[in-house]
Amino acid sequence: MESALNQLKKHTVVVADTGDFNAIEEYKPQDATTNPSLILAAAKMPAYQHLVDQAIKYGIAIGGTEDEQVANTMDKLFVSFGLEILKKVPGRVSTEVDARLSFDKEEMVAKALRIIALYEEAGIGKERVLIKLSSTWEGIQAGRELEEKHGVHCNMTLLFSFAQAVACAEAKVTLISPFVGRILDWYKESTGRKSYEPQEDPGVLSVTQIFNYYKKFGYSTVVMGASFRNTGQVKALAGCDLLTISPSLLAELSQDHSTVTEMLKVEKAKASDLEKIHLDEKDYRWQHNKDQMATEKLSDGIRKFAADAIKLETMIKEKMLNVKNGK
Repeated sequence: MESALNQLKKHTVVVADTGDFNAIEEYKPQDATTNPSLILAAAKMPAYQHLVDQAIKYGIAIGGTEDEQVANTMDKLFVSFGLEILKKVPGRVSTEVDARLSFDKEEMVAKALRIIALYEEAGIGKERVLIKLSSTWEGIQAGRELEEKHGVHCNMTLLFSFAQAVACAEAKVTLISPFVGRILDWYKESTGRKSYEPQEDPGVLSVTQIFNYYKKFGYSTVVMGASFRNTGQVKALAGCDLLTISPSLLAELSQDHSTVTEMLKVEKAKASDLEKIHLDEKDYRWQHNKDQMATEKLSDGIRKFAADAIKLETMIKEKMLNVKNGK
């Protein structure tokens, strides 16, 4: 019997959820995704110090205030990791816009275009990059503008509610990343229930509903399940457009030889009894707000990504000071 990973690849595009290129090379995914937490972890590894050093030299050379130098260094570092990842995958890499901009549409657009320009300076066209944006109302509208006006493909992250998914589809963004594991975390904490079988897992059910809705009504936006806690969740979503999976779970799947069955199918989706809805800003905000889990997890996710971005900036400032002092 083939490995579960190889079986999964027949039904779904497998994406590596990591900033560690060595792991990417081992499991041969189609695409890869990063975020501030993953980049922070990778930037602490000795193997990647040369990328940090190069980014700092770049930031200093550009000049400006200390904050401007740090911001330019951060942009360069994220893109440098993306460039290395693109040497390992045939498809695309997702690079995230600073979570602290999550409620500022104009700044998100400007930062996204800056990231795309850095990729293009390195010879990588925008078709190989997905810009990750928080799925706030402002983030979704930034995604709409980037797709419509600039031809920049967007990956809407920190997605927990059906309202977020509907708004993203109506904005015609390229891809969404609903967070399976974090949804499960919330339900376990809130109900005191220790475990869920994959077919009743709240995160799995959420992604299944979104996939069915998109396919039933012919939206162009594709679904990439993310944030998995176990391989059971992954296998329960076989057939989803894409799944982004951590190296530890990719390793488990590569050693697992149980049968993987296609669970999500377009034909089943089209036969579902879902009804089409439209959300303007006030409808979106109300529907999202009614979902306690989604409201809490979105704000929590933004805070955590912002905290890791600040940790990365602090590390860069210390190293930058050492370079300027000749250490």
